[in-house]
Amino acid sequence: MTVTLIWIVVALFAIGLYLSWTAGRLDRLHARIDASRAALDAQLLRRASVTQELATSGVLDPASSIVLYQAAHDARQAEEEQREVAESELSQALRAVFGEPEQVEALKLAPGGEEAAGELAAAVRRVPMARRFHNDSVRAARALRRHRKVRWFRLAGHAPFPMAFEMDDEPPVALADRPGT
Repeated sequence: MTVTLIWIVVALFAIGLYLSWTAGRLDRLHARIDASRAALDAQLLRRASVTQELATSGVLDPASSIVLYQAAHDARQAEEEQREVAESELSQALRAVFGEPEQVEALKLAPGGEEAAGELAAAVRRVPMARRFHNDSVRAARALRRHRKVRWFRLAGHAPFPMAFEMDDEPPVALADRPGT
C-alpha cells in the first residue's frame, strides 16, 4: 500500500513537473512573440518614416512624392485591424515608384539622394526579415498550443491566440538588390 502510494506521488510529481516545463516553454514563446512583434512594429515604423522623409525632401517628382507620402501616412495612422492592408499598400506604392533601376539612379543623383536611397533600401529589406521572424514565433506557439495537454490543462492561461502578420512586404527590386547597404 505504501509503495503504491509513493509511486502515485512520484508519477503525479513527474506529470506536474512536465506540465510546468511545458507552461514555461509556452510562456517563453509568448514573450518571444511580443518581442518579435515590437521589432516588426519598429521596422514598419522606420520604413514609413523614411518614406515620408523622402517624399517631403523634394528629390522626387510631385506625383511620386504624393503617392509615397499618402501611403506612408496611412500606414503610420492605421488602426490595428487595418494595419496589414495599409502596410501592403505602402509596399505597393514603393514598388510603383521605385520599380525600375533608373528611378533609383535618378534619386541617387539628386542632392542628398544617395543617403536617402540607402536608408530606404535598408528599411525595406529589414521589414520582410522582421515579419518572417515574428511569423516563425507565432507558428511555434500555435503548434504547442494545439497539443491536447496544453488545451486540457489550460496551460496558455488567458493569453490571446497568437496571430501572424500577413502583408505584402516584397521590396522594390531596384532597392532590394543594392550592394553595400
